Amino acid sequence: MNRVLELIKGPEFDSPYLGQKIGIAVLDTGIYSHPDFDNRVIAFRDLVHNQSFMYDDCGHGTHVSGIIAGSGSASDGYCHGVAPKANLIGVKVLDHKGNGNIKHLLEGIQWVIKHKDKYNIRIINISAGTVPKDSKEESSTLVKGVEEAWDKGIIVVTAAGNNGPKPMSITTPGISRKVITVGCSDDQKLTNVQGNKVVNYSGRGPTASCICKPDIVAPGSGIISCAAMGKRNSKLYCIKSGTSMATPIVSGAIAVLLSKYPYLTNVDVKIRLKEKSVDLGLPKNQQGWGMLDVGNLLS
Repeated sequence: MNRVLELIKGPEFDSPYLGQKIGIAVLDTGIYSHPDFDNRVIAFRDLVHNQSFMYDDCGHGTHVSGIIAGSGSASDGYCHGVAPKANLIGVKVLDHKGNGNIKHLLEGIQWVIKHKDKYNIRIINISAGTVPKDSKEESSTLVKGVEEAWDKGIIVVTAAGNNGPKPMSITTPGISRKVITVGCSDDQKLTNVQGNKVVNYSGRGPTASCICKPDIVAPGSGIISCAAMGKRNSKLYCIKSGTSMATPIVSGAIAVLLSKYPYLTNVDVKIRLKEKSVDLGLPKNQQGWGMLDVGNLLS
């Protein structure tokens, strides 16, 4: 079953709030013009190759964007995202292999800050990260960059990384105490993550500064979402796994929440996620506050 649909199915999610008018900036490998995005990709910025046209030469960013806001129109509604009416802003900061450098990521954050009012960007989704080098990583330029966006009122949602289960395996910028860091709720089974068969892969806290992370968990294994079609791929959808997939589920849920309560601040949203999550009975440095519950979040 479509894991996103499973998360938000049922009468508790029978809601007219689907992310309308909310802008989500996806800092990733780009975005393909998939039919499920309708005309809701309202801006695109390429900081890797400086191309003016919208593209995704990896597929990761398109998959992440579909989890957030795919309409499911090409699958009769089956493969829809969490916020299928939200607007997407694609910012390409990663290359065709999904790799990148901090310079491009920081430039992407600054571009979003500059254009947040123009496109009503309320959320930044960062399904990427680097391995912290030492205890001083919390004062790194990347952490400072996401925290500047947070201080400007933007909700920053970032991945916990796939380096678990050892402690202190949260990736940067997920170690930031301000942003919302997302882990996987379903990493206990053997899963193909970026070509490797792994289990218990979701990043665990605490951080080197003894901050409890991740903040929240959501499904990340075997997620069906939009594919970037091209010469090597003719399929509309594909399956990917990792905290990269759990992160946009939370971003989409926040977009839905903001379409119902647009006056909420980023701090309000973080508190509400904490109060409305479901305790899975796991260690706090594995589950954070607990499992995302979209229906409960809207109640």
